[in-house]
Amino acid sequence: MSRFATIGDPHRPIRILQVGAGGMGRAWLRNLSKNADVELVGIVDLDLDGAARAAAELGYGELPLGRSVTELAAETRADAVLNVTIPVAHHPVTTEALFLGMPVLSEKPAAPSVAEALSLAAASEVTGQLLMISQSRRYYRTLTAYKAAVQEMGPVGLLTNRFFKAPHFGGFREEMAYPLLIDMAIHPFDVARYLLDAEPVAVYADSFNPSWSWFGGDAGAAVTFEFESGMRFQYTGSWVSGGHETSWNGSWLASTEQGTVTWDGEGVPARTTVGGEPTAVAASGEQPEEIAGSLAEFVSALRTGVQPSGEVHENIGSLAMVEAAVLSAARRERVLLADVLASARAQAAEAEQRAEVRERLSHEGIVSGG
Repeated sequence: MSRFATIGDPHRPIRILQVGAGGMGRAWLRNLSKNADVELVGIVDLDLDGAARAAAELGYGELPLGRSVTELAAETRADAVLNVTIPVAHHPVTTEALFLGMPVLSEKPAAPSVAEALSLAAASEVTGQLLMISQSRRYYRTLTAYKAAVQEMGPVGLLTNRFFKAPHFGGFREEMAYPLLIDMAIHPFDVARYLLDAEPVAVYADSFNPSWSWFGGDAGAAVTFEFESGMRFQYTGSWVSGGHETSWNGSWLASTEQGTVTWDGEGVPARTTVGGEPTAVAASGEQPEEIAGSLAEFVSALRTGVQPSGEVHENIGSLAMVEAAVLSAARRERVLLADVLASARAQAAEAEQRAEVRERLSHEGIVSGG
C-alpha cells in the first residue's frame, strides 16, 4: 500500500497550482505546458504583476493569481502544488500545501537545512501527502546508461566528479557563504548516491575562494565522502574556472573491479576493461529528461502510488551531504553524517510548532522514512 494519497481518475489531467513565477518559475511554466497529464490552474506569487506578465508571456491567459496557496486552493480546485519559490520559502509554502491536503513537487533543496527538511518529511507523514523533490539532474538517459555500466563492471572503489564552470549569476548566489557547495554540489552529491545505491558515512571538505573570484563566498571545493563498504566519492569543483569548462553535470569516472567507466556529463558514457579499449555505452529509451523527467515521475507516483526517487525521505540524504560538507569545510575536520542527522532531528523537534509533526520527529525512522 502506498504511504501517500494517490489521485484517481486517470482520464483527466492533474490540476497544478504553481508557486513562484521568477526565472526558474518560467522554466517550469513552459515545462507544464508541454505535459498533457497536467493542467496549470493558478499561479501564486508575492509579485502579482510579475506573475501576470509570466502567464501572459507563456500563453496562459487569464489564470487566477494569488499571494498564498490557501487563497487559491479552493478557487482553483487544485490537486497538487509545484513549489518554485526561493529556498527560504520552501518550508512554509510546502507545509501550507501539505496541510491543505495537496501533494507537492518542490524545486531543490527540500529546505535550506536538514532540520527543516526533516520537519517536511514528518509533515508529509502526518498529512499522508506526497512530497517529492525535483533533483532534475538524475533524469538523463545517458546517466541511466552510465549507472548500468558501472553496476556491470563490479564493485566501485572510487567515484569522482570534476566540475569547472565560470557563470556570472548575480543575485543571491554571489552573496552566499558557500555558493558552490550549497547551490550546485547537491546535484553531483545526489547523483553519487544514485550511482552507488549506498549512503555516505563521513566527509572531509576543503572549501576556498580563488583570488579572482567574483563570488563573496567560497566558489571552489575539494570534497571526499566515505561511503558504506569503504567506497569513496571525490568531488572537485569551481564556479570561477573559465577556459576548458566541463558540462553542467561535470565529468565522471568510476574505478571498479573490472576497469573504469567514464561520462563527460553530456555525451555517451564509455567503459574500459583492464587491458581493453574504451567502448561506448549506448543510452536507450524515450523517458523525458531534466525537469520534464521530474514532472513525469511526480505524475506517475500520484497515479500509481509507487514512491518516486525524489521522495522527501530519500532526498534528505543528499541534503545531509551538503550540510555535512559545509560543516566540515568550516571546522576543517572529518564529519560523520549520522551526527549531522541526529543534530538536525533534535533541532527540528525543538523548533516545530505543530504537535503532531513534533511527535513524528521523535521517531528514529523519520530519517529513512521508516
